[in-house]
Amino acid sequence: MSKPSDLLQGTLDLLLLKILALQPMNGWAISLRLKQISGDVLQVSDGSLYPALHKLEQEGWITAEWKPSENNRRAKFYSLTRLGRRHLEKEAANWGRLSAAISNVVRLEEA
Repeated sequence: MSKPSDLLQGTLDLLLLKILALQPMNGWAISLRLKQISGDVLQVSDGSLYPALHKLEQEGWITAEWKPSENNRRAKFYSLTRLGRRHLEKEAANWGRLSAAISNVVRLEEA
């Protein structure tokens, strides 16, 4: 049986962009928010999270700046750009179509 982490591959960018659409956050907060929103089903390791954030920044979909965190430590905070918001809308629509199609196949009645 597939593990949720296997299903996350290929959708991590979409999930990160959606979380950052809510508000700017640092990496630790992003990871925590993903876990909370998914009811502890989806978790992302630092080894996957930070390379994905770096890629999103290179694409121009997010920006990053160093600020003090809640515990007054220096942390990199990520924010969605206008380009990122447009990309998120497009990818969310694609995900909706894909997930609906997969659901249709999975719900087929067996003969």
